[in-house]
Amino acid sequence: MTSVIQQSITPASNIRSDLILQVSGLKTSFFTSEGIVNAVSGIDFDVKRGKVLGLVGESGCGKTVTALSIMRLVPDPPGRVVSGKVTDLLTLTEKQMQSIRGRRISMIFQEPTTSLNPVFTAGNQIMEMLQHHLGMDKRKALERSIELLAQVGIPSPEQRVHEYPHQLSGGMRQRVMIAMAISCHPDLVIADEPTTALDVTIQAQILNLLKRLREELGMAMILISHDLGVIAEVADEVAIMYAGRIVEHTSKEELFENPLHPYTQGLLASLPRFDQTGEAHKRRERLKAISGTVPRLSDLPSGCTFHPRCPIAVEVCQKEEPELLEVSPNHKVRCWLRQ
Repeated sequence: MTSVIQQSITPASNIRSDLILQVSGLKTSFFTSEGIVNAVSGIDFDVKRGKVLGLVGESGCGKTVTALSIMRLVPDPPGRVVSGKVTDLLTLTEKQMQSIRGRRISMIFQEPTTSLNPVFTAGNQIMEMLQHHLGMDKRKALERSIELLAQVGIPSPEQRVHEYPHQLSGGMRQRVMIAMAISCHPDLVIADEPTTALDVTIQAQILNLLKRLREELGMAMILISHDLGVIAEVADEVAIMYAGRIVEHTSKEELFENPLHPYTQGLLASLPRFDQTGEAHKRRERLKAISGTVPRLSDLPSGCTFHPRCPIAVEVCQKEEPELLEVSPNHKVRCWLRQ
């Protein structure tokens, strides 16, 4: 069984060997009493070995549903992956998928308080991963759990391994989640807003930890965030999502130097600016905001879904949806005025 699972998530012969994951045409919908909600509408992206892909967008744009679709964790009912391909993961049985989750692909969830089981110690929850996926006995699993807690920067790991989640700070709980995620040396880690619930100082520590672990372990990562500052710290490539679609995809450097989609430009314009000394610009004008609100996914506008909020929209934007096209090397954008 192990060899079958290994082959199932390893790139096939016709896929470049540097790819860990290839998502194509992924569409996930929720069938509700109010109608069909297309949370993810035919998105495409690749995750390269040892690289970090940042998935960015406002709340409700489909970032987390994309991650859950990859992991095959979308609740059914009401949700379902309607079409598309995630390497070969969508064709596996549930039993095979259970062997992959945590072993080959792991996920760091947004809120560790609700993700960790309150009735088990931190050590028990890490040990369960090691015993299930790697076949360790209890003694070796405990020793390895202490090593993992030390690796993610938790002080006194010999003590903390026996403590329950409520006895740990928010930052420590998140580090336990990271320890669980890396415990089996996965090829890919999906980090869903890993710093959202933490204060600024702890956020910086967690980001530095993720960068260090990526370098030490050579793992690929999908980093989900609404914060472009977080993405700037960690990501190599960035995909901007809006209303269930990717509207721009390029390298981190290109995105910040030459954003092409009006939505991306609006996100960047809403960030505070700093001069070369690190001091914020002293200006009286307010930070720019994107006008309007995110549309309901059950009632999307015709044409380009961003056109009601777009300052440069023209007539064609209201009638036809543009495709995500490559307008320059490794820079894709979904906009009629950029094609």
